[in-house]
Amino acid sequence: MAELERVMYVEDEPDIRAVAQLALEVVGGLTVSLCERGDLAVAQAERFDPQMILLDVMMPGMDGPSTLKALRDQPQLSHVPIAFMTAKVQAHEVEHFKSLGAVGVIAKPFDPMTLAQQVRTLWRSAVERGSS
Repeated sequence: MAELERVMYVEDEPDIRAVAQLALEVVGGLTVSLCERGDLAVAQAERFDPQMILLDVMMPGMDGPSTLKALRDQPQLSHVPIAFMTAKVQAHEVEHFKSLGAVGVIAKPFDPMTLAQQVRTLWRSAVERGSS
């Protein structure tokens, strides 16, 4: 199995984006593409060719679930595992996000020291299942 190298993170809060970028790039050794809005992610994702996409749930304009649907509508991205990063982590909320096609949910606030490992675990699980 290949290793996870490229992650796209869509988050409207600049501080959270900055911490996640450090956590994923410096701590995790990943290449990260950051987007502050869902519509930008949809426009840029194909060119970046992410192996995993992380989406904030609550964003102005296009929220996380809408962004997930728009990404899934692009054939070249339909297989890419997508996870939500959110404070909405009650069991029924997590199940709802999974029913939309997410491979999992990472709780906010996240631990910068373990974020990359959480992402790799979700990605590996999704790749092994062969689903997105």
